[in-house]
Amino acid sequence: MLQNKEGGFFSKGGLKIFKVPVTPKEALSSDLMGLFEKRRCQKFLEAIQNFEENNPKTHGDIKPNAPAKDMLKKYDLEDNTIDFIGHAVALYTNDSFMERPAIELIRKIQLYMDSMGNNPSPFIYPIFGLGGIPEGFSRISAVNGGTFMLNNDINEILYENGKVVGVKGPEGIAKCSTVICDPTYAIRCGLKERVKFVERIIRCICILDHPIPGTENLPSVQIILPQRQLNRKNGKCIFTQTSM
Repeated sequence: MLQNKEGGFFSKGGLKIFKVPVTPKEALSSDLMGLFEKRRCQKFLEAIQNFEENNPKTHGDIKPNAPAKDMLKKYDLEDNTIDFIGHAVALYTNDSFMERPAIELIRKIQLYMDSMGNNPSPFIYPIFGLGGIPEGFSRISAVNGGTFMLNNDINEILYENGKVVGVKGPEGIAKCSTVICDPTYAIRCGLKERVKFVERIIRCICILDHPIPGTENLPSVQIILPQRQLNRKNGKCIFTQTSM
């Protein structure tokens, strides 16, 4: 069972939290930007809203394959505006999107816009916790012919010519072309050389006796703290859920 996150918020300067504006109308009424920046942001969001990837007539001055930074520069957007567009709307964890093709940023912004619908937020989450995600996946998998082997250990990952062809357990072999697993499985199966450390995700849980200031006392929100403001390699994402 899914329900909506009630709002997306953005930290400005690490001091105040503001609702993320994602439509031209919201841009004009947002307290996140000054008067002139509101108008620039409105024009940018209108251009993205009207952009059709397969219709060059809608592109205007936007060059889809040029770096996203070039597109953002054309609209003379401030760093703070670029931060919330890239991190709170497009949901990039760092500023690498600036060097990527503009079309990638456009697709992510449009996805956010399309996901809004009549809801206050584009996000949904399992009402009974993260266990609802694999449960939903298992149902879709079963409908599409997936086979489940429950309570089976994997003792070996099988390869032929350097490619995965199956997994072996006490009950026999299950053939496959791809294995998606926790790295500990690969290490346990003697494939430590195939595990590459990329990055570490740090999580923590905080229990508060009050709503976070600036979030309009909504029971569930997402707050983005962008990379640039934190002076870190990646930004932070905070999820809040108020117990009723």
